[in-house]
Amino acid sequence: MFQIGPYQIDSKVILAPMAGVTDRPFRQLCRRMGAGLVISEMVTSDTSLWHSRKSKMRLDHKGEVGPISVQIAGGDPQMMADAARLNVINGAQIIDINMGCPAKKVCKKAAGSALLQNEKLVGDILEAVVSAVEVPVTLKIRTGWSPEQRNARRIADIAQNAGIAALAIHGRTRACRFEGNAEYDTIADVVAHSRIPVFCNGDIDSADKADQVLRHTGAQAVMIGRAAQGRPWIFRQIDHYLRTGQHLPEPSLIEIRDILLSHLTELANFYGPVMGPRIARKHLGWYLKTLADTGDFRANFNQLATPQDQHASVRQYFEPLIEREEKAA
Repeated sequence: MFQIGPYQIDSKVILAPMAGVTDRPFRQLCRRMGAGLVISEMVTSDTSLWHSRKSKMRLDHKGEVGPISVQIAGGDPQMMADAARLNVINGAQIIDINMGCPAKKVCKKAAGSALLQNEKLVGDILEAVVSAVEVPVTLKIRTGWSPEQRNARRIADIAQNAGIAALAIHGRTRACRFEGNAEYDTIADVVAHSRIPVFCNGDIDSADKADQVLRHTGAQAVMIGRAAQGRPWIFRQIDHYLRTGQHLPEPSLIEIRDILLSHLTELANFYGPVMGPRIARKHLGWYLKTLADTGDFRANFNQLATPQDQHASVRQYFEPLIEREEKAA
């Protein structure tokens, strides 16, 4: 489908990196569901912080299917280069640079999308990281700092000249955060003038929307973020439609239950029997957005402290729903 360095990616659907979401269990689930590439949660370039529990979890790639792409964030070229080198030693096969995060705590450290204001520093960081490692380096940006300062095309030129292997663009500026609608004209302009693969991100929540955006922009792939929360099957739905022009049906309640139970198991295995169930609560909330009458069940689930109790609760909740679905069929 498209190439990143030596890696042939066989699906035009990519999982976007999301802090607190794209941990190892979720990445592996999305790969099984059809994502051609998954990218880790953002890791700070300040390696002195890597001893923390959170960083150690984010740096864990055991058992993952390659290519393993790790996203790093920071504003100092040398620190970013060092972080890239250490991540490659730790197993990263692609280094992704975050210049798209709009969060205040990231931007106030002159990292993430704040860097889009300083094009010279962007170039310095990209050149330092590309020179530091032998694996492909990719970049994620927004269309600019504000609607009045959309400089994605200039950033793309800097990226290409620095040796960046692929570029992902979220169709909003930093000032827009996640408000309003993503715009794709800027991305189309970048694609028209780029020699490297460009991925389109922002508001892509269905197979039809993915196809529409790819046709409008000419991008090589779509990157799915929030729309995958609680709907990991969106990757196979989009991939199938792009290959065949035919829509896959929505998963049955039995399949949703089984995917959810498997996800809960992997969270408990990865984080342990205490943290796993706590983290599972937010994921369950996302899964439940596609179902009705979930208030009481969710409130009860959020009080459960063990994986066993969570599994039993999920099975009990889905049983009558599945019976009604089977009778309706």
